[in-house]
Amino acid sequence: MTAPATTELQALLSFLDAQRRHVLGILDGLEPEALRQPVLPSGWNCLGLVHHLALDVERFWFRAVVTGDPAVIEALDDIEDAWQVAPDVPHTEVLDRYRTEAGLSDAVVAATDADAPPAWWPHHLFGPPHLHTVRDVLLHVITETACHAGHLDAARELLDGRRWLVLT
Repeated sequence: MTAPATTELQALLSFLDAQRRHVLGILDGLEPEALRQPVLPSGWNCLGLVHHLALDVERFWFRAVVTGDPAVIEALDDIEDAWQVAPDVPHTEVLDRYRTEAGLSDAVVAATDADAPPAWWPHHLFGPPHLHTVRDVLLHVITETACHAGHLDAARELLDGRRWLVLT
């Protein structure tokens, strides 16, 4: 019999995986130039948002906050703006990085107890901890990923009219 916490984490990971598939699915078939085209006045583009999800969400929350990996924490200082992707970076590299970081995140969750506290907390960014367990972090990442999937839905519709789910 599967332990309740394991079942809970598996259920939460399946919800996160659905949002990750949404992120990648809504971009499927979009030309590389369109992935880099800003569609909102703020200037962000779809590729930059995926880059943000890979580095500021998946890598940050799971490999820095949950595990406290010193190399990942140190590398955080090297990123000026994860929303920006250099023009010479192929779009496939950004999409693959997101997939890779998602896989690494899943491994972190699988190896960690749902009630475990974060190993590291970014006081300089967020003040006192407001996420107290791996479960909290996972729920936060599901919410953030779903929110950004919605942003990508709107961007894709503005770019070429495609919509993720069309109810008739």
